[in-house]
Amino acid sequence: MSEFTEHKKVRVEGLVKLFEGILKSEQLAKLVQENQKLIESAVPADVISVVDRLVLLKIPMNDLKRGINKLLNLLYKTIESYPYYPPAKESYLGCLTENNRVLDEQLKAMKPLIRQINLQPENGHLKQLLAQKFSEIEKLTQYYLIKENILFPVIEQHIPEFRCLSVMWSFHDDIKRNLKLVQKELAGQNFGLAQFNRLSGDLFFTIYAIKFREERILYPLVQDVIPEKVLNRLFSESLHIGFPFYQPETLPETEDTSGEKENRVDLETGRLSAEQIRLLLNHLPVDITFVDEHNKVNYFSAPKKRIFPRTKAIIGRDVHNCHPPESVHVVEQIVKAFRSGEKDVASFWIDKKGQKFLIQYFAIRDENGTYKGVAEVSQEISEIQNLEGEKRLLDWNE
Repeated sequence: MSEFTEHKKVRVEGLVKLFEGILKSEQLAKLVQENQKLIESAVPADVISVVDRLVLLKIPMNDLKRGINKLLNLLYKTIESYPYYPPAKESYLGCLTENNRVLDEQLKAMKPLIRQINLQPENGHLKQLLAQKFSEIEKLTQYYLIKENILFPVIEQHIPEFRCLSVMWSFHDDIKRNLKLVQKELAGQNFGLAQFNRLSGDLFFTIYAIKFREERILYPLVQDVIPEKVLNRLFSESLHIGFPFYQPETLPETEDTSGEKENRVDLETGRLSAEQIRLLLNHLPVDITFVDEHNKVNYFSAPKKRIFPRTKAIIGRDVHNCHPPESVHVVEQIVKAFRSGEKDVASFWIDKKGQKFLIQYFAIRDENGTYKGVAEVSQEISEIQNLEGEKRLLDWNE
């Protein structure tokens, strides 16, 4: 083991112990004094290793996030002073960083309005302006979708200590939730200034914390480890979702797949080409995702209107990494019951934007009953719920 690796191992172990001390609410001033040299010697990549270790310890997510916030507050000056080389603006990481820059400008423009609402909490015009500004900020959820569904899978493939991503994903969800709560508070008849200040304060803190951790911890490691040409291939699918604040001026070249072979697949009840299978599955009024017996995502359909976002980056990804930390235990429970043969179907239904969605999971088994994976099928069922009586005639001309 090289001297460099040994030094890093010592730093990481020391930072894990420091985190544990923070979590136990030990005297912080004493902890900082005892670990000052460690704090000053840490490098950004150490944080990735530390959080990876902490996730493996199965610490409850809320405790984990609270401790990480405190630990990174102690490391802030050290990380900020570490040499930083921003990615080129035209690169993929540069595009993400540019979106952060525009977001920062929008947040700064909101601060005077927040100061004014504290002086005039009954001013309806101010509340409308703030509601509009927060609605514009909500576009950052597209940025988080891009990270979660396109960038994170590639990081998992290239960086073994990728478990910090689940923590970052959980912070994303905190931001999304607080954004909705802030807008609800501004729209309510009984506006609570104290509640608004608490929610908006938490929101600004978490957004800026994630921005710093992206640009000064995660992205520099990604830039060092993952080839730029691999990252730049992510532009196409990211543009499909849409960057929220900054769009690159030129689009990357895409691979030509027009020469795909038309080999027929024997389905026992018929033989179809790959193109026919693709068209068939994509024209069904449902979203389909297939996860194999190894918990790897193998396929998803691409209907015109998807219910939940999917990108090609999830192919080959472990299904546990495709869900927020707060809900992944449900996925694990379903897969475990399907694998054991205890259950074959799990159904859920939710309301979203005035529509009703049915989400079902089906165990896939071969002729011998051996578990081969799970299919997730999602469908918008509002119209189905409203059906009455019978319809036996075609009424296109009505």
